Amino acid sequence: MTYDDGSGRAAVLRRPRRERALTAGKVMLAWVALLWLLEVIDAASGNALDTFGIQPREPSELIDVVPASFIHFGFAHVAANSIPLLVLGFVAALGGLRRFFLACALIVVADGLGVWLVAPSHTNTAGASGLIFGLFAFVVLSGFVERRPLGIIVGVLIAAYWGTSFLAGLSPTNDGVSWQGHLIGLTAGVAAAFLFRRRPSAQQGPS
Repeated sequence: MTYDDGSGRAAVLRRPRRERALTAGKVMLAWVALLWLLEVIDAASGNALDTFGIQPREPSELIDVVPASFIHFGFAHVAANSIPLLVLGFVAALGGLRRFFLACALIVVADGLGVWLVAPSHTNTAGASGLIFGLFAFVVLSGFVERRPLGIIVGVLIAAYWGTSFLAGLSPTNDGVSWQGHLIGLTAGVAAAFLFRRRPSAQQGPS
C-alpha cells in the first residue's frame, strides 16, 4: 500500500520495495550462477568436487556439511534445482537479507548434519534440494506466522503450485533421491519461519 500526501511520500515508500526486489534478484541470480560455475568446474575436473558430498557418519565428512549444498551430480541435477531455488530464494529474500541468510544458514547446517546422521550408509549426498525444501516451508509459513495478509496469499499460491511436487520429494520410494535430506530441510524451514519471524514493529505497512 502507498500513501501520497502531496509531498512525494508515495515514491519514498515505493522505492525501498523496488530496491529490496532488485537486491533479492541480484543475490539469487549470483547464488544460482555460483552453482552452475561449480558444476562446470566439477565436470572439467572429472567430478572432483563430488567428494564434497556427505558420506554419513564418517567424522571426516563433517567438514562437508555446508559445501554439500552447493555441489551437484551433473548438469541435469543443478538444472532441476535452479528454478525452485531462484524463485523461493527471491521471495524469501524480499523479507530482508539478514533474515534470509540466517534462515539459509540454519537450513543448510541442520540439513547437512541431519543427512550425516541418518542417511543410509555408503551413500554420497549433495545438492541444494534440502535448502529448497527448507525455503519452501519458510516462505509458505512466514505469512501465517507473522499474520501478514500478502505473505499468506503468497504462501498459499506457492503451496498450491509446488505442493504436490514437494510432497512427492518426501517419498522413500524415490530412487537416487535423499528424502531424508528433503524432510530435514523442510523441518528446518518450519523452525526458521518461527525463529526469524519479523515482529510487528519491524514491518512497514501491510506488506
